[in-house]
Amino acid sequence: MKKNQFTAWMEAARPKTLAASISPVLVGVALAYRDDVFKVGAAILCLGVALFAQIASNFANDYFDFKKGADGSDRLGPERAVASGWITPKDMLVGTFLMLALACALGCGLLFYAGWELIFVGLAIAVCVLAYSAGPYPLAYHGLGDVCVLLFYGIIPVCYTYYVQALEFSLLAFLLSLAIGMLSINILVVNNYRDYEQDKQASKRTSIVLFGRRFGLGFYLVNLVLAMLICLPLIAYAPIWLIILYGAYFALAISTWLELRRKRGKALNRTLGHTSRNVLLFALLLVLTLCVL
Repeated sequence: MKKNQFTAWMEAARPKTLAASISPVLVGVALAYRDDVFKVGAAILCLGVALFAQIASNFANDYFDFKKGADGSDRLGPERAVASGWITPKDMLVGTFLMLALACALGCGLLFYAGWELIFVGLAIAVCVLAYSAGPYPLAYHGLGDVCVLLFYGIIPVCYTYYVQALEFSLLAFLLSLAIGMLSINILVVNNYRDYEQDKQASKRTSIVLFGRRFGLGFYLVNLVLAMLICLPLIAYAPIWLIILYGAYFALAISTWLELRRKRGKALNRTLGHTSRNVLLFALLLVLTLCVL
């Protein structure tokens, strides 16, 4: 089915997954606010870098998965723009580097808030955007996707969002980054759980292909529980109304895990959206907690 170019590019950006880039930045900003080091300019730049870097990654995955034959006619996930013929491979590659250039340009703005060492962080982000699904050793094809998510959708964005404002690192930022990173991994788990058969045929050795669907179910639940346990010392000091909200969140997250157990195929696209939503909800709960304590 043909789509106009605006709709095609919007769908290629995969807006339902963008909570994974927004959430860690929100947590880092809230922690900076709590510690009276909040800088609005730095916060906006961090959010822009995170969003454009993830969109660049989504575009790159669309392009390189098509080139590697991972997106066939039996694809179960949301339609890919290049494989569906909405956007040419050349245009998608140009779009990838354009989004990456925008992320880098905004990242250069952060040099005015922190030191030149941020250049190395920016280079690591840029390399991972491309190396995730491209190059001689694509990380997503060798079981390293989960590690990349933990680093680039958890540890790095939370810790460095805080750092560019406070000019120092924080143990609490690191712990919260682990929690957000683990929940973000679950977005990838659902994606790979759904695509188990197709990834296996395409020699894409995700953690689910390597260890099986049963592992995926357990991995999802462990990430969910560990994220809550890591934050428990912080949650314990929250007012009762917030603790109740955390309880409601945990019930919602468990219901999403039960969805993962029950569903197969394209029905899991809804579970993917629910998992992404849960990451954002948890981040918002952490923001509320940091602001009221």
